Amino acid sequence: MEVKEINTTLGLVEQLHALLIDCVESGASVGFLTPVDEREIQSYWSSVETELTSGLRKLFLAYDDGSIIGTVQLSLCSKPNGSHRGEVEKLMVHTGARGKGVSKKLMSLLEGVASEIGLSLLVLDTRLGDIASSLYRAIGYTEVGQIPQFARSSTGKLEGTVYFFKIL
Repeated sequence: MEVKEINTTLGLVEQLHALLIDCVESGASVGFLTPVDEREIQSYWSSVETELTSGLRKLFLAYDDGSIIGTVQLSLCSKPNGSHRGEVEKLMVHTGARGKGVSKKLMSLLEGVASEIGLSLLVLDTRLGDIASSLYRAIGYTEVGQIPQFARSSTGKLEGTVYFFKIL
């Protein structure tokens, strides 16, 4: 497995598209509902590309034998009073690659890059009860609170979210 930062989604959109669909269809709460709307996903990856180009987002991928098996994003704060912080978004691992340390490797790379570019605080949220909460705690994130009925799951059910932070 290889993990790396990329600066463009060009040439990778088909694989990223497939990864996102796999995650949503397996119940991941990453902002999309089933059945997956192909136009929404195309529009989403287009917006990611725009933010990569503008420098407001960083994208990290995990590969296995040339195939994308995971991804995570770092959204950079554009406000002058928030230039020290970033938000971890859309940690996704293909169902066939889960339980193999992909998430930890992606998060380690993201945190290293965040530190290198001068960030000192990372924040994130995840669905209440998701296994991701255990991962975030294990790698040093602190839970700060929960909000009930925050977002719809991939099936449309309202679910709570839990917020975490980590000082780098």
